[in-house]
Amino acid sequence: MEYPYLLHVKEDDFCMAKSICALVESYKWRDVIYVYEDTDYGSELLQNLFELFQENNIRITYRVAISASAKDDLIVEELRKLMSIHTSVIIVDMSPSLASRLFPNAKRLGMMSKEYAWILSQKTTDIFRSTKFEVIESFQGALGFRSYIPASRRLHYFTNRWNKKFTRKVHVLAIWAYDIIWALAESIERVGVPQNGTLLLNEILKSKFKGMGGEFRLTERNLISNGYEIVNAVDLEERKVGYWTLSKGITRTLRTFNDDALRSGIGMEDVIWPGGSTAVPTSHGKKLRIGVRTGLRFTHFVHAVYDDKNDVTNATGFCVDVFNACLEALPYEVTYEFVPYANGSYDKLIEKVVNKEIDGILGDSTILAKRYEFVDFTSTYTDLGLGTLAKTNRKDMWIFLKPLNANLWLTFTAFLIFNGLVIWAIEAMDQESKSSSSERIATISWLIILTIFSAQKEKLASNLSRCVMFVWLIVVLVLISSYTATLTSLLTVEQFEIASKGGTVGFHGGSFFGGVTVSNTNFTDSKQRPYYSYETYADALTKGGKHGGADAIVDEVPYIKMFLGKYSNGDYAMVSSEPVTSGFAFIFTKGSPLVKDISREIAKIRENGTLKLLEKKWFDNEFSVLPQEDSSTKPAKNLSLERFGGLFIISGVSSCLALIISVIYIIRAKLEIHSIISLLAGRGIMDTVKHLLHRKVI
Repeated sequence: MEYPYLLHVKEDDFCMAKSICALVESYKWRDVIYVYEDTDYGSELLQNLFELFQENNIRITYRVAISASAKDDLIVEELRKLMSIHTSVIIVDMSPSLASRLFPNAKRLGMMSKEYAWILSQKTTDIFRSTKFEVIESFQGALGFRSYIPASRRLHYFTNRWNKKFTRKVHVLAIWAYDIIWALAESIERVGVPQNGTLLLNEILKSKFKGMGGEFRLTERNLISNGYEIVNAVDLEERKVGYWTLSKGITRTLRTFNDDALRSGIGMEDVIWPGGSTAVPTSHGKKLRIGVRTGLRFTHFVHAVYDDKNDVTNATGFCVDVFNACLEALPYEVTYEFVPYANGSYDKLIEKVVNKEIDGILGDSTILAKRYEFVDFTSTYTDLGLGTLAKTNRKDMWIFLKPLNANLWLTFTAFLIFNGLVIWAIEAMDQESKSSSSERIATISWLIILTIFSAQKEKLASNLSRCVMFVWLIVVLVLISSYTATLTSLLTVEQFEIASKGGTVGFHGGSFFGGVTVSNTNFTDSKQRPYYSYETYADALTKGGKHGGADAIVDEVPYIKMFLGKYSNGDYAMVSSEPVTSGFAFIFTKGSPLVKDISREIAKIRENGTLKLLEKKWFDNEFSVLPQEDSSTKPAKNLSLERFGGLFIISGVSSCLALIISVIYIIRAKLEIHSIISLLAGRGIMDTVKHLLHRKVI
């Protein structure tokens, strides 16, 4: 050891950190700022606070080191940075001389107000002894820690003698110095003055007595703390509001004689905070100024109304409910007020966030790449992209025929009959078949019809007829699948198709994309028309493009979902969507710690179903959406013969081949040798045929 006889007669930084952590935890603060003096040896207190805060889920959102030689301009600059951070609990650990320059500047900047809480370490609390009025006035409302010295008769007499000789109050270091000299004197009395100091040192380390500063004990050459008293700067004086000890934590008093007294002593006296307020500041004590747009017609997301009589803005809507749900779930309290803006777009509001006029924006604000340069967005809490809204046509009683064009229907029917005849012929030529011709015709006809529904149960005798049936089933399967998909699409997409061929397309008037994005959503040569409310959406789609309305409306998916919830009984559907926008999110100033915290809470309410319940509350009902494998595809059209010609060629060729093979097989199997010889011997062809018919060969 470099200094074997060195004793640390000072407060332990670990105990100091534990007392500060206990105070922060008692007020349920979860974010703090740490301001300390920049020295060569750093801040031991900071390292201990990091560990303890991490264990208690407390975060140091910002820390700043200020040099003792720093000029006031630099101090003001650092304080302005603190003002831009919404954390308002500030821990200060610096010398009284530097603190006496910090607090007057903080007061001039308005930081000694009711929104802030200032916590001073023991070293900084010595500023309470300042004789300068400007300094004393500047830190009113701050809380400080001071080493606890229990009252005693010896201390009283010592203090009186001190005050007669010195103008300043007795310092705790003077009391500790008195006790350590007392311990040294007692140790010398016990062991004398030995030649080597090891014996004397060991005796001092074993010293244990009730000194002027309380219980005097050393462990690992450090003075054991007796705890701290917590003092509040009020009315240019200081007032004890509580105590902290290792054994009891924070208590109102240390003089407890029974359990009831102990329980009543838990906690602290009421504190007078900066600005003379008795209300406990929050971690984000500065009330957030959240901008909202008033006069919006799409009121289901945000409906903000300014009450000029009470000078307050009230807001309701889906976005407001999501915002409140996230704030309520935060481990700290956040207060806010709405700042109304009747005119202007969200881009104008973002300018006010950049200029620090407001702290954030609540509303149906879309995440855009160009906006990221100026503000931060939370995670999105709505669906992504643009959708197309259309009115379905449910009055066409023959719409079930439209998925296939006329040529395809005729070809399908013809091949149905043709394959039925082929299978009947093959089965009729099968020698093992015992059914009559009429029975076989009825069975085959029923079998072919059932193939349309893949419900056939009758068994075929010939392998060739099974092959024909197999190929035909493939044709039927492909056609039925295509028919189902096309019919589903046609049930909702008629108006969409009209618009895509030059009809009228509506869009959300006043939105960020205007009508520009419409041109990128499969609409060509279409008229574009803005609409400003759900009522005008419904009216336009009901009229249709030919009668002064719209054939389809392009809008962001959340707006369409809200519309479909409101008009759930109407014949409306979202027929397509494209992920060209990133959904709605809350906006805050660059670097705001709320962005990360609220994003985390959005993820939680999405997982636990809270977001779904809020959607149900405001979107009202489930709605129809056309399922699409590729949302960028064009409107559905009926199916033509050209698209399925290959299938019918394969089916026809396979049926003909099966029939030819069956005929050849029968002729070879049934043809008698002597009939062929007779033919070669000179009989006429007709005689040979009559002979074969008579013998039932064919």
